[in-house]
Amino acid sequence: MSSGVIITGASRGIGRATAEAFAERGHRVAVHYSSRRDDAEATLARLAGDGHVLIGGDLADPGTARRLVAEAVDHLGAVDVLVNNAAVAPGAGNVHRVGDTSWEAWTSAWRSMVDVNLLGAVNVTWAVAQHLIDRGAPGSIVNVGSRGAFRGEPDYPAYGATKAALHAFGQSAAVALAPHGISVTSVAPGFVATERQAGKLAGDEGDAVRDQSPFGRVGTPEEIASAIVYLASPGAAWSSGTVLDLNGASHLRT
Repeated sequence: MSSGVIITGASRGIGRATAEAFAERGHRVAVHYSSRRDDAEATLARLAGDGHVLIGGDLADPGTARRLVAEAVDHLGAVDVLVNNAAVAPGAGNVHRVGDTSWEAWTSAWRSMVDVNLLGAVNVTWAVAQHLIDRGAPGSIVNVGSRGAFRGEPDYPAYGATKAALHAFGQSAAVALAPHGISVTSVAPGFVATERQAGKLAGDEGDAVRDQSPFGRVGTPEEIASAIVYLASPGAAWSSGTVLDLNGASHLRT
């Protein structure tokens, strides 16, 4: 049965691969972007089938987050699945190691990552959950967290903290929404070979990054997308509340 799916941050990388995976299975997808409209349009053009839609806006704004869900519902007819993938990712421009960072850079990094990585996902989740409850329909929410939530991110502590908070929020939501037939799960990817990471993998650090896993490689966006599609399926409802590690045994939790 075809479902309406919202994927936030679907311009490139894991979001794009996830959009393609859902579309290949016959679902209608709302492709969200914040600023990379051209990339998002490229994602939309790659999707199998029809009925897909582009939705744009900055999830740091609570009103925008709610509006985007309403737009997706209007275009798709209904939304059954939400994938919270959008995030302010670590990069050269937002390193904020404590003790080595100015006050201005420190507060800016924390504000931007909290607003998008955590609160953006929280607000979109609220809107999708309310839509499902009002319809009396079951559904699935999958959060894209990170290995960094468990092993620490010394150069990007706000990233690690917001991803850990997203995992915790997902577990709270899983308990709250189970009576409505809505499952909530999270995935925690390790290093993934996205477009953003191509330079790092090709450079001097590449071998060290690949050696983090005993497989001697990094993950692919398609591997993460495959797990997300499974967790969003009705057959995975009993997995609600889980945080699934997807890191090629590069970090083992106890």
